[in-house]
Amino acid sequence: MRRNWLAKAAITATALSVPMAAGVAGTAQAATTARHLSFNEKVATQVKRYEGVPYRYGGTSPAGFDCSGLAQYVYRYFGKKIERTAEAQFLEFRRISKKKAWGGDLVFFHVDSDPNSYVYHVGIYEGGNDMVAATTTGSDVQWQNFSWAGDTVTFGTLTH
Repeated sequence: MRRNWLAKAAITATALSVPMAAGVAGTAQAATTARHLSFNEKVATQVKRYEGVPYRYGGTSPAGFDCSGLAQYVYRYFGKKIERTAEAQFLEFRRISKKKAWGGDLVFFHVDSDPNSYVYHVGIYEGGNDMVAATTTGSDVQWQNFSWAGDTVTFGTLTH
């Protein structure tokens, strides 16, 4: 289900514990507020611009993304170069608990509940049980709930 930009911004602001300006009526005011966001908040906001971009195995651009290519592209957009694959990103990031994760951190999907097992998928955390990710061939970049993965997910950060 696609959400409009302001609804997503409000959800992100709530998830990030960032107060949303009362009565934000348009994107101009929201854009002015966005200039003062942290790196993580910028990532969590920017990744939503790519919803609807097709999944492409090995894709690293708005012409098509795979999961780790999307994370790499958005982080690089804000000046942080990160590794290319989900597993390499997992090894590069500092592991944190879900409780300590912020929007813009990464959600890593392991092959089983062992937090040191191989990582096969990654998404950009949006708060709660939500993320934005490129999922599979025939699909596209989507806002999605990851609670289906149960205890096979871990979280990682570069910023806090």
